[in-house]
Amino acid sequence: MTRMTNLNSALSVLALRAGMGSLGLMTRFLSGFLVLMPLCLAANAEPVPLPPPAPANRGEARQAADVTKLENALERLKLPGVKINIKERCVDVESSVALDEGALEFIACTRDTKEHESIIVVEAKPSHIHTALLLLGAKPGHPAMRKALDEEGLRFVDLPPRGGAVDVFIVVKGPDGKERERPISDFIEASEDLEGTGFPEAETPAKFPTHTFLFAGSILYGEGDGPRTYIADNSGSVISLSTFGDELLCLPGVHGHANGALMWQVNGDELPGSGSKVVLRLRPKLPARPAPKAGE
Repeated sequence: MTRMTNLNSALSVLALRAGMGSLGLMTRFLSGFLVLMPLCLAANAEPVPLPPPAPANRGEARQAADVTKLENALERLKLPGVKINIKERCVDVESSVALDEGALEFIACTRDTKEHESIIVVEAKPSHIHTALLLLGAKPGHPAMRKALDEEGLRFVDLPPRGGAVDVFIVVKGPDGKERERPISDFIEASEDLEGTGFPEAETPAKFPTHTFLFAGSILYGEGDGPRTYIADNSGSVISLSTFGDELLCLPGVHGHANGALMWQVNGDELPGSGSKVVLRLRPKLPARPAPKAGE
């Protein structure tokens, strides 16, 4: 029987059993987990949040050492093109500018897939980005889908996408040569030709209204009990504006992708030229860390 499900990580199951409560424990856990990395595409469990900061009485030097050990352990996970920034609680993805003008259906895609309609092309597998977001504690949901209500497949219900909120940025160099984090909305504007989109020009904001997307998590697809395919790894759908049903990150709701429905285009005024190296930064909106208890 065909099975379709969201990617979750074996990290989650093992970490919860290990009862990690400190950076040191998480470091040792990750070191032992490396041989089980292929299981990341098969398990189904809750994501693992990063541990809270060490209590102040442990000293800044000890805390810095724990962070360094954890960063080293994460490096050994072998997620090419992906860096988990522990201090900033974000995922940085090596990328380059695909378009500096033109209509958009995507924010980001993988190479040799949808660069003609995407601002950014990433140098990483979507499944690896998914794993990194899980390690930060982000909660995946699902893309927009149609769910059968009976075994015969005669009745269906349309489900909107869902998932934890993730803020999307591009890190670019300013005129002074220093890197700056810019929300992705800075580089998107209303299409010059809104005829046929169904959105009157007077009601369409000149600037894209958000830089927050849903961690939909694409889908795993396969037959029987064998390995599953992470669909976004094949399709290249990393972050979408239009709805395709296989995205890693997407907008709330369902958005058409016929040519007449494309209402957004690149705002290239402050975007580096096509081919320029940039960093795609994904920052999950995570619960606030609990404050240390008195005396800790």
